[in-house]
Amino acid sequence: MIELYSADTPNGWKISIMLEEIDFDYKIIPLKLSDGDQFKPEFKKISPFNKIPVIIDTETNKSIFESGVILMYLGEKSKKFYPEKDRLMINQWLMAQMAYVGPMIGQHHQFHYYHQGKSQWGEERYFNITKKIYQDLDARLAQTKFLANNDYSIADIATWSWIARHKRHDIGLENFKSLSRWFVEIAKRPAVIKGFKALDKDAEIDYP
Repeated sequence: MIELYSADTPNGWKISIMLEEIDFDYKIIPLKLSDGDQFKPEFKKISPFNKIPVIIDTETNKSIFESGVILMYLGEKSKKFYPEKDRLMINQWLMAQMAYVGPMIGQHHQFHYYHQGKSQWGEERYFNITKKIYQDLDARLAQTKFLANNDYSIADIATWSWIARHKRHDIGLENFKSLSRWFVEIAKRPAVIKGFKALDKDAEIDYP
């Protein structure tokens, strides 16, 4: 059994989607970020930076934080979506999401969506960075079916979860043919639909 401490966010979706894809039994322990649940002392014991998601594998009694590492752990444990032969390429695209795609789009959310009008510099900077991320992903996906190669992997799960909020980005996902093709193909996977709704039963995937 996997205990998933999470909330309805891109980083949270990564893990609920992965758990559905690998068909592991799991239980969600929801955290309400707006109420500050992530700062409670008991959560900090398993999440040093007060971030979601965190999992506890009750079979091994291991506690794991950081969404990218959790994906790697679950990929290794299940032997799915993280094959040894493609691991170097998968790791590169996964780390690109962790270090660049997620943080930059996250800043775009803050300036463009949550605090629009408060900083023209911030809005323009992160809009342009997010647009370039779309362009770069589109260029990659014009060459391969999925990010690491032609097989669906944890790198796709990680990145898809951030592009899933494309409506609030205002970049125009529909203008990027290869990125849109990739997004829709993943969005139609039954496990992705189930994992997306696991943290909010009313959530709906926005198609380009």
